[in-house]
Amino acid sequence: MSKSPTQILLALALTGCSVFGVRSGTPEPAYQVVTKIGPVEIRQYAPKLAASVTVQGDEIAARATGFRRLAAFIFGANTANTSIEMTAPVVQSSAKIAMTAPVAQAAAGPGQWTISFYMPAGYTAATLPRPKDQGIVISELPGALDAVIRFTGIPGKAPAAAAREELLATLANSPYVPDGPPEEWFYDPPWTIPFLRRNEIAIPVALRAP
Repeated sequence: MSKSPTQILLALALTGCSVFGVRSGTPEPAYQVVTKIGPVEIRQYAPKLAASVTVQGDEIAARATGFRRLAAFIFGANTANTSIEMTAPVVQSSAKIAMTAPVAQAAAGPGQWTISFYMPAGYTAATLPRPKDQGIVISELPGALDAVIRFTGIPGKAPAAAAREELLATLANSPYVPDGPPEEWFYDPPWTIPFLRRNEIAIPVALRAP
């Protein structure tokens, strides 16, 4: 079976992957595990820089469209005409990042999804090359406390929904409460063996009021 343009871009982006498709050496945002609650990790993330684009369409199709546009940006469709190192994960959310705010605040609307790449450490909003695609928004995200659950397999709608439900059920009996919309995080190229895939659902959390 021939690979789609999205698969080819991801192959180029995630260089260093093994023959099984597992990423190797791809940078990730820095975090510390605060605690574990069953299958859920509570992670404290450092501030990070994100490039995001909001697209219309089905959940899976929107992911592919958003990925292509962001991949074009980091592969040279920017004001410096230079490549930017790929990081993991690729982020998908049903919330839109407001143009004037650093965090996802407004609902994206029916059939809309925001896809994000985190930028490599070392860049700032001032030093990052600007995307030629005017629909791509660069945002400085503050440090965040996230509840994260991992799931394997093909990252379709049903597995993601099941993981999200398990995450929310775990939080319901914990010292933490959701404090924002969920995101889907994807770490591996499309041809990765399903049981080796690293997919995650993340939800911002805060400590439950006494």
